[in-house]
Amino acid sequence: MNKEWSEQNKRMQAQLKKRETYPAGLDTLFNLRGELFDTLCLLRDSLNRGELCAMPFPKAAGYHSKTVAYSVWHIFRIEDIAAHTLIAGDEQVFFAGGWQQQTGAPIITTGNELVGAQIADFSQKLDIDALYAYAAAVKASTEEMLKALPYDLLKQKIAPEREAALRALHVVSTDENAAWLVDYWCGKDIRGLIGMPFSRHWIMHTEASLRIYNKLKPKQPEGK
Repeated sequence: MNKEWSEQNKRMQAQLKKRETYPAGLDTLFNLRGELFDTLCLLRDSLNRGELCAMPFPKAAGYHSKTVAYSVWHIFRIEDIAAHTLIAGDEQVFFAGGWQQQTGAPIITTGNELVGAQIADFSQKLDIDALYAYAAAVKASTEEMLKALPYDLLKQKIAPEREAALRALHVVSTDENAAWLVDYWCGKDIRGLIGMPFSRHWIMHTEASLRIYNKLKPKQPEGK
């Protein structure tokens, strides 16, 4: 894991555990997310459409077996679901903004159920500009929600009715590669969700996307 990102993530996790350092923890989180999002945008600007949908490691076991386009979709669908359906209990950005139509996505799920050529085919169907616009909208929405989130709610578990609402939306596939997500998320408290879908999950998939980039291009994108 990128040392700088890893250190920020560790510092943020520690800061969120104490009431007096909670605001600083959010600042650290937002700074980390800003750096990661800038990196994803640099990849978009440095790769052509074919490269954004390429799978140079199709048989690998890690996240780098995907595509950059898929990774962006996956990061922000998961965040949208966790932030709005599970924490805020309101409408996901995806549905409120009509983003399925805008992105051209054939699915409304996280994409965990897709494997092999399905990932490449899915990526090719996406409108990349709309995909990144959706990602930016989710990022902004999550951060606005977190700014208003009281420290006392961080230890709150996900309510059963929120889990029921999630299942009713069918945004997580029942495929075995995806179905586990519901129990995983709903077994966490809100601080646990901040620590994974909103931060560490970003790091893992951004680093995987950089690995894809390095395979496709001889140099890191400018500015990284």
